[in-house]
Amino acid sequence: MENPCEVLGSKGLIRRHEFVRIIIQCLYSLGYSSSASCLESESGISYKSNEVKLLESLILNGSWDESIDYLNSIKDELGETRESALFLVFRQCVMEYLNCGEYALALGVLRKQVSALDAGKCKVHSFAKCLLSFKDRELGAVDGGDVVVHDLRKKLLADLEKLFPPPISVPEGRLEHLVENTVMSWVDSCMYHSSSSPISLYEDHHCSRDQIPTTTTQILTGHKNEVWFVQFSNNGEYLASSSNDCTAIIWKVLEDGKLTLKHTLYGHQHAVSFVAWSPDDTKLLTCGNTEVLKLWDVETGTCKHTFGNQGFVVSSCAWFPNSKQFVCGSSDPEKGVCMWDCDGNVIKSWRGMRMPKVVDLAVTPDGEYLISIFMDKEIRILHMGTYAERVISEEHPITSLSVSGDSKFFIVNLNSQEIHMWDVAGKWDKPLRFMGHKQHKYVIRSCFGGLNNTFIASGSENSQVYIWNCRNSRPVEVLSGHSMTVNCNLIR
Repeated sequence: MENPCEVLGSKGLIRRHEFVRIIIQCLYSLGYSSSASCLESESGISYKSNEVKLLESLILNGSWDESIDYLNSIKDELGETRESALFLVFRQCVMEYLNCGEYALALGVLRKQVSALDAGKCKVHSFAKCLLSFKDRELGAVDGGDVVVHDLRKKLLADLEKLFPPPISVPEGRLEHLVENTVMSWVDSCMYHSSSSPISLYEDHHCSRDQIPTTTTQILTGHKNEVWFVQFSNNGEYLASSSNDCTAIIWKVLEDGKLTLKHTLYGHQHAVSFVAWSPDDTKLLTCGNTEVLKLWDVETGTCKHTFGNQGFVVSSCAWFPNSKQFVCGSSDPEKGVCMWDCDGNVIKSWRGMRMPKVVDLAVTPDGEYLISIFMDKEIRILHMGTYAERVISEEHPITSLSVSGDSKFFIVNLNSQEIHMWDVAGKWDKPLRFMGHKQHKYVIRSCFGGLNNTFIASGSENSQVYIWNCRNSRPVEVLSGHSMTVNCNLIR
């Protein structure tokens, strides 16, 4: 017989009895019943506690009064689960009485015992209503009633085991839970991790820095002047870039990862400052600097519609999830924020002389929130369903905004040389801060990337690209290669 006080491990923190019992449970759950039974016999440790064994004998024999008395006798061990356990037993008891035609006994249990439980009136009433239609179903409606009764009693025992607290019962999937927690701890402490592949248990996990791309693989030279903005399509098959040369380019990503020019988009009279892919990747919006907004067909490279006119002053735009509507923001307060459809119809607008200048805006990928940056330190988060608004005030001017792919977080670049990360739901009192890059004079845009939006990347005025893990305020990697300010970057 195993000594319950015996411990395992170099630090003596694991009780051997508990460790073996959890292994036995795991073997049973994996279908290795013979191995589990053999281990029980060899170790002298049973997966089922004495309390469960006794209750199993009583319930399988239909000894309901004894089962209820026993549950009441171990109420201290059961704690808050006792009421729920009694309710399950009473329910099985009543159903079996009904099946045998013992309606008076069933009604007595329901009136005197079930109703006395602190199980909630709604739960009791729902149970009583269910019983009214029980006579023609379940046990009585199936041939071989004894077999069905036995199966339902076994199910009751399984439900009770899930309900009981340890050590009376081992929580379901306990070994898997412990191992998974260990793996998650490895991942959380790994600054370079960005993979969804299963992690080997044979050794402690850590990723090397080669998980982060650190070498230049291709230089794109299609533009004739400064490139102001770049963005991959949502499916990763295309890249769009905009430039001070008054054009935007759609690049095709080849199978080997290289990019080749697909379309050059002509039509703007001034620099193209911003682009936005529709969620279905069939359309692209381009913002001209102090001029019109254009909608392009990605496949053909043709302009489908032009929004606004000269002097429109669009600062940014963002799509809604249906790929049929979008919003744009203007630094002209009389134009404010405007929601359009693809045919040029105004759906809704927020404008007027009191409207602050819009620096940047974004729609969360789930379409629930419109986040706007107003000149020049104010963040407004508008819920599109209720139009409830929350305002965050930063201490320094904000230059750009980016939202995570899961719609839970957003980051803003400040000219104080910090990036702040906020939660969309508004649970945080203060942001997470990321530092190390240089930003004072130019608009620098950062982005989320990696598995579960684990990383943040930003350009810098010192011609480098900085990458942070969201759990660390200091960069995990600094990439060189550019010769001038890097004002925009992205992670594919």
